[in-house]
Amino acid sequence: MGARITPLPGAADWRLATRFRGWHERAMTQNTHSPDSPIALITGASRGLGSALAEALAARGWHVIAVARTTGALEELDDRIQAAGGRATLVPVDITQDDAMRQICRSIHDRWGKVDLWMHTAVHVPPLSPAGHIAIKDWDKAIATTLRATGTLIPMIEPLLRAAGGGTAVFFDDAAWHDGSEGVTKFFGAYGAVKAGQIALARAWAAENAGLGARAPRVVVDTPAPMPTATRGRFFPGEDRAALTPCAVEANRIVAALDA
Repeated sequence: MGARITPLPGAADWRLATRFRGWHERAMTQNTHSPDSPIALITGASRGLGSALAEALAARGWHVIAVARTTGALEELDDRIQAAGGRATLVPVDITQDDAMRQICRSIHDRWGKVDLWMHTAVHVPPLSPAGHIAIKDWDKAIATTLRATGTLIPMIEPLLRAAGGGTAVFFDDAAWHDGSEGVTKFFGAYGAVKAGQIALARAWAAENAGLGARAPRVVVDTPAPMPTATRGRFFPGEDRAALTPCAVEANRIVAALDA
């Protein structure tokens, strides 16, 4: 069995850090991987590309730490990974909860001492809207999840990547919000703004690390082909999903490129 985690009942979001203490005792103390297995941390692992990346890495012998909010989707992911002979640790948590994420990173350090690969696929997708009609609640959630959480996770995870002797961090741009030039597709203002900010953070981190030696994390920005994800379905309802690239195909391409 993988390292299943059952959330404690009846706690509010603000008590997440306290709740996580019980999860980490179950998740981080089980010997569920070979000592030689590289460690991959995937934030936003329960669905879409994140889930496909978790499966692709587990199939190649990585021990996957899968982070996402939805417990049921994580357990379904774990079933697929186990069926293919892989191993995963499941961590159902909201990445916008700073204290909980600090505890997770500390627990990873205490249990494994490093992270070889961080793949960050977590985003919040606000409704498409004219720029003058974006609801404040949608702004707040998009900024918190897509932009602010990225900025807070980088300093938490960077020491774990350094401990691996120069691990790799991968971020994902989305061509949906571009209009094919330097502009932004209409109605994509909120999503485009936070994705642009997230990718700017990643590119700045990459440039900063370029001259810092072999132990500095390598930072990669990838732009996947359009995939039949729930996010894209919200953007383009009625699109022929059969014409899109399956998430598993893109995940295997991305993972193979890391080895090149």
